[in-house]
Amino acid sequence: MSVASSSSPVATRQRAHLSIRERLVVAALSLCAITLLSVAAWLQPASAGMGTHTQLGIPACSWPATIGLPCPSCGMTTAFALAADGRFFDSFRAQPIGFLLALATAGFAVVSSYAALTGSRMLSAITDKIGGRFWWFFGAAVLLSWGYKMLTFGGLIA
Repeated sequence: MSVASSSSPVATRQRAHLSIRERLVVAALSLCAITLLSVAAWLQPASAGMGTHTQLGIPACSWPATIGLPCPSCGMTTAFALAADGRFFDSFRAQPIGFLLALATAGFAVVSSYAALTGSRMLSAITDKIGGRFWWFFGAAVLLSWGYKMLTFGGLIA
């Protein structure tokens, strides 16, 4: 029995790793996450807790000027810039969901880089666990974060 059967440990181990094509895709996604975090680290966080994105040539958000309220993503770029600078508390205060997304982006960069280099399916094991409950929780977190941003924008919370 010199030929490995489909149930042998060798055959199982070979299927347990990413293909070259999958590794290239994961490497490209890792590079995107690293680039996003690098740009965030390069930006100077706006002291107002929002508006950092204007340094990228993106126009200022029209919501505050037209309806007097921040949009759901107001402060997101500032939160990423602060998190990339290691100022986690300030990042959370600027935009809570932005802070969590910045941490998730950093975690994704690490795990996807590892997967691209080693062929590990760790990333698949993590993403396979994401189900409907996660998206309900995420949607609620976005709404709570927006509510928090509206309270800080209106000066009700310092």
